[in-house]
Amino acid sequence: MEIKLSDHFTYRKLIKFCIPPIIMMVFSSIYCVVDGVFVSNYVGQIPFNAINLIFPFIMILGGIGFMIGAGGTALIGKTLGQGQREKANQYLSMIVILTVTIGAILTIVSTISLRPVARLLGAEGDTLEYCVIYGRIVLSFIICFMLQNVFQVVFPLAEKQKLGLYFTLAGGITNIVLDALFIGVFHWGIIGAAFATGISQTVAGILPIFYFLSKRNKSLLRLTKTRFEIKPMLCACGNGISELFSNVSGSIVNIVYNWQLIKYAGADGVSAYAVLMYLKYIFIAIFIGYTIGSAPVISYHYGAENHNELKNLLRKSLRLNLIVGLVMMSLAFCLSKPFTQIFVGYKPELLDMTAHAFRIVSLGFIIVGVNIFISSFFTALNNGVVSAVISVLRTLIFKLLAAILLPIWFGVEGIWWSITLAEVTALIISVFFLVIKKKKYHY
Repeated sequence: MEIKLSDHFTYRKLIKFCIPPIIMMVFSSIYCVVDGVFVSNYVGQIPFNAINLIFPFIMILGGIGFMIGAGGTALIGKTLGQGQREKANQYLSMIVILTVTIGAILTIVSTISLRPVARLLGAEGDTLEYCVIYGRIVLSFIICFMLQNVFQVVFPLAEKQKLGLYFTLAGGITNIVLDALFIGVFHWGIIGAAFATGISQTVAGILPIFYFLSKRNKSLLRLTKTRFEIKPMLCACGNGISELFSNVSGSIVNIVYNWQLIKYAGADGVSAYAVLMYLKYIFIAIFIGYTIGSAPVISYHYGAENHNELKNLLRKSLRLNLIVGLVMMSLAFCLSKPFTQIFVGYKPELLDMTAHAFRIVSLGFIIVGVNIFISSFFTALNNGVVSAVISVLRTLIFKLLAAILLPIWFGVEGIWWSITLAEVTALIISVFFLVIKKKKYHY
């Protein structure tokens, strides 16, 4: 029996509803890492560093898709909860139109500005050229990347989270196969990695459009003719701004971390940090997948003014995130060396540095899920301001302060500890907002 947004959610039902988007995000994170694994092992350290220098810029642009998707689904979910299904379908069409329009503009602007941006990020010589080559190819597919991010959060809202998983699997398998073919067989190097990524994003970003237009679509949502309305789209973007801030902040932090690591640990430090971010992304994908699955349910019950179910969803979600966080922390800490060996097993000194850093970073996994969920919780409640404050403090302010100040006293060790310290500080802020907003939302 299919689970409906309007249901009462037990632990079993909540986990079952969120499992497909969790798998979707984990698999999505794995195939995003595939480029790094192939390039690092088959092409070399300089191209590997180039990808990781330019990738924050690409993620900032792709984050606009998350912003539109997260804010849009919160609006659509609330509208469905109010019983206005036709209006919800119109909103879905509007966010797709908005994504394509913004994506087209970004494609042109980003391609023109790529070289100076790469220089600003610290790329020089051969690294700069690799950044430009990889970036221009991947950015030509930026509309597809943004649409992929939008549909990842739309499918759970349409009660078709398994179908969303299948589209993501299709994109992921495409990326893995093409990486092996383009890099391992044809020896196209970084060009092959870029095309493999772009083509996979096309599969995951464009195919869902045909589903939501199809007459076979029996979900809650479908693409339909609509008149574009500026006000609700501005509200959706404003509400989803925290998702954009997360991507922008994360990218800015990555840039600063790379600067600090070049200063304190050289090229090996940059490589070690790149591996940390790849591995952390895989682990955190579980929490992000849970928020993608649970957010539509929260938005629906908020629109339906079902306060008891909101309280139920919040309490169960916090407990689940803490339990999973504890398991993930233990797993990452104990298996740090085997995980990092996948990327940098070819260089013993780099392997030791990376494994040690990952053990430190893994300590924050126990609470990172709670921080991510609380920020998403307020987005689902259509309170983008609180969500954005939590997101910016967690992903930007606290990490930047720690990354700049701690190395003064502790050197490169301070950079590794800054990631965990930022999560601890963010938890205090997250809990603070939960407490002061309790009366307003009745959870």
